[in-house]
Amino acid sequence: QQRMNHGRPNINHSNCDAALQFSPAQMASLSPSEKDVLWNERHRSNFENYSLTLQSKRVPIGVQAAYTSSSHGFTATRENRRRSAQSIRAMLLEVDTVEDLMNSPLSEFITLAVNECIYSGPEITPVCQDVSPAFLNAKTGISREDNPGWHEAMSGDEAPQYWEAAKKEIATLEAINAWDVVNISSVPKGQRILKSLWTFKRKRSPSGVIKKWKGRLTARGDMQVEGVDFNEVWAPVCSWSTVRMMFTLQMVLGLASSSADVTCAFLHAPIDDEEVYLEIPRGFEQPGKCLKLKKSLYGLRQSPRNFFLYLAQRMEECEMRQSMHDPCLFIGDKVIAVCYVDDLLFWAKDPKDITELMVELRKKGLDLEKEDDCAGFLGVDVKVLESDENGRATKIELTQSGLIDRIIENLGLNSANVKHTPSKCEPLTRDDDGEPCQEDFNVAAVVGQLLYLAGHTRPDLAYSVNCVARYMFCPKRSHELALKQIGRYLKATRGKGMIITPSDNILSIEAFPDADFGGLYGHERGDDPACVKSRTGFVILAANCPILWKSQLQSKTALSTMEAEISALAHCCKELFPLIDLAKSLAEHFKLEPVESTMSVTIHEDNAAALILGNTLPPGYTPRSKFFHLETIWFREEIARRGINLVKVDTKEQLGDIFTKGLTQVTFEYLRKKLLGW
Repeated sequence: QQRMNHGRPNINHSNCDAALQFSPAQMASLSPSEKDVLWNERHRSNFENYSLTLQSKRVPIGVQAAYTSSSHGFTATRENRRRSAQSIRAMLLEVDTVEDLMNSPLSEFITLAVNECIYSGPEITPVCQDVSPAFLNAKTGISREDNPGWHEAMSGDEAPQYWEAAKKEIATLEAINAWDVVNISSVPKGQRILKSLWTFKRKRSPSGVIKKWKGRLTARGDMQVEGVDFNEVWAPVCSWSTVRMMFTLQMVLGLASSSADVTCAFLHAPIDDEEVYLEIPRGFEQPGKCLKLKKSLYGLRQSPRNFFLYLAQRMEECEMRQSMHDPCLFIGDKVIAVCYVDDLLFWAKDPKDITELMVELRKKGLDLEKEDDCAGFLGVDVKVLESDENGRATKIELTQSGLIDRIIENLGLNSANVKHTPSKCEPLTRDDDGEPCQEDFNVAAVVGQLLYLAGHTRPDLAYSVNCVARYMFCPKRSHELALKQIGRYLKATRGKGMIITPSDNILSIEAFPDADFGGLYGHERGDDPACVKSRTGFVILAANCPILWKSQLQSKTALSTMEAEISALAHCCKELFPLIDLAKSLAEHFKLEPVESTMSVTIHEDNAAALILGNTLPPGYTPRSKFFHLETIWFREEIARRGINLVKVDTKEQLGDIFTKGLTQVTFEYLRKKLLGW
């Protein structure tokens, strides 16, 4: 009984005060009779904050049935519901015209409006594929099972788990005094009452194993009016180049690491400048009542900004200074922290210093839940491959095998053959006159998953994914086949990731910028402006480990290979210089002296003309660069001022080549080995 009640005693009239020390999970586990005891007039004043938790005794029908699911009748009913839901979702695959769609049962959820535009494709495409995320999920089913709505969650096999998650969410919000329950009649005239929305999630580890069931109460932020319900909304997140830099530094210096999650992160921040009212969530309704929010509930437009300001203030109170190079990097005397919304990473030479900082942050009001080391941060699994005699990791691998498995499954390639390169040597074109799409998956949804993968642990995918991403909202059959090639390549390299084996000097930074001049010319249609664009690709290494990479078309039309290479060099320098400053600040913090004499920055360039211009001191220029040399002065000045070496690199050793064009298998695997270690 103690275990089922989350380790709490049973409540009766003689021990009501014990409930004052209950956690939200324990409050959520109260039985109806125990709720009656606490909401009794004798004890109610002590539990006013738990109005929704203690007055909610009705269990959703699907949850009641799941508790007694051994009956054959319920099993049959549940199966019928599942089939009905599947038929509704499949309906989108059967409609061919807007008229068919408006005559279907889905029509009650659709409102169509028309504006003059240049779109000339099928009418059904923007309705069913490009406009509504609801249709996107219905058409693809990607992550749908892991993100059910209220009806799916409360009528499926896991209804009890989701209902417990919902009760815990309400109890958690009431424990931190997130709102006041008020009469609807007391809401000021003209004040909007926002609708509430339940979002559920089956949380998984990077390997895909279910960790827990999560329920989140959110507000319909799309109903808010700017200037009335909110003002400022911008909030930063840490750059992954900062995270990879810290992983590298951790291995070089043998730092201890730990991660933590902020429970109900946004709800730490108060709402001071606006009045926000919310309808009472489903499952906990009270007639004639609504909620006046006191905390920044998830879904509100201003919540991310409010929480970040709150977090930064708590960090400052603990003498953690905000870095000038990344607003989400906080540096203290003994500890360095990085935050990505509500996920935090800590590094220090002594793990006790991390624990002391976490304790101090909790005292300041930040509800941190400590986890293990950095493994599993934002879905990236960190594996230690080699260690020295002192147990310090000398080689780690960053992988996302769970995401790769979902991509392969979404593409329907579980039993398909494999490929050894992610793209063909020929460039991918718009293919306006090509065959229409034939697959069930949605190109935009899969590309979104691939962008996350390529941007975190698989730089070998950057070029091929960027090429497909250009056409994800107007895909053809050729783009589906390109996606499938990436999927087949991922199947062949499922367990692979980015191997980090740093050298001893974190201040050794190398950049490999490259360009493909007019790579689409002769392949793309001549009336397409993109047909004459060049492609920029580069990778930046610190201590011989990939820190940042990019592959994209240049925004302007280059008139020569020299101009294309100079544009790529300029773009690379925009990312390189802040990384140099970040590396310097971290080195100074850890007293890696002397910083200036040990800092070594090299840019590897394989174009002779770009090399000459890059090494020419401003305002000098070469005869063929006079029409664009003014835009190069800024980075040439920085190269000279910072003492950066701009050197010639053999084309075969140019790592940037893998980001600019499709390569043969031999060349691709050679550069991948140098870049990723496999």
